[in-house]
Amino acid sequence: MAGGLVALLDDIAAMAKLAAASVDDVAAAAGRASAKAAGVVVDDTAVTPRYVQGLTPDRELPIIKRIALGSLRNKLLIITPAALLLSQFAPWLLTPILMLGGTYLCYEGAEKIAELVAGHEHVEEAEVAVAGVDHEKQVTTGAIRTDFILSAEIMVIALNEVSDEPFVSRAVILVVVAVLITVLVYGVVGLIVKMDDIGLHLAGRESGTARTVGRGMVAGMPKLLSALSTIGIVAMLWVGGHILLVGVDELGWHTLYGWVHSAEEAVGGGALGWVVNTLASAVIGLVVGALVVAVVTGVKRLRH
Repeated sequence: MAGGLVALLDDIAAMAKLAAASVDDVAAAAGRASAKAAGVVVDDTAVTPRYVQGLTPDRELPIIKRIALGSLRNKLLIITPAALLLSQFAPWLLTPILMLGGTYLCYEGAEKIAELVAGHEHVEEAEVAVAGVDHEKQVTTGAIRTDFILSAEIMVIALNEVSDEPFVSRAVILVVVAVLITVLVYGVVGLIVKMDDIGLHLAGRESGTARTVGRGMVAGMPKLLSALSTIGIVAMLWVGGHILLVGVDELGWHTLYGWVHSAEEAVGGGALGWVVNTLASAVIGLVVGALVVAVVTGVKRLRH
């Protein structure tokens, strides 16, 4: 009896070790997949604060919460199931779909640069939406629609990183990535949009240090938003260009990536190699994006 109990406890311990190892494997794969999608995550974080500009401070966090919930629904109920089905039954479609998304990111980045060069800013959909008395629903809808595209990129990039895992493991990893990235992105966005309020609160404190820090936060908020906008543009071109660079290599045209790889080796690899790869990806993103902007502009002119 005692021997049987000991054997049972040994089996339970072995199962617990196996479960712990599985959890570790999932956590490691989720972290790897999340890191791979970091560029799009930066872009998502940089884009979202624009949607609450013009709203009263007491409505900023509720709107961000609604956008975050909409983003999570997109990831868990639409994007992840669709991506898993494709990976199971038509994995050859993932690279072309990823490249389409990368092309869109290149277009977005190039369009914003074109607007800056032309000396005028594009009127954001969200800014138009808040022009009326109460258009929170339109703001939320527009933000969730934009987030859907970025979320799809994030999840497909993550899926591509763990495509060799079993189906159930892929599903669990993508759910972990979806929750983790949504919490990360919208937690940071919430902190960013409330930074001026935190600064005003500190500026009213008796402590001289607190007042100095508070005034600095309030004064720095416009500069931070401007920096985030620039980072978002660079991230779109870099991520979009890298997706296209890797995609054409996976589809069989190795020349372009071969040139980039040779340039990486020429500088000795490592950090300098990463810089070379990043710059090459951004240039590719800018060229492709500029071509798409030219085509879209031409079509719009023909239509009108």
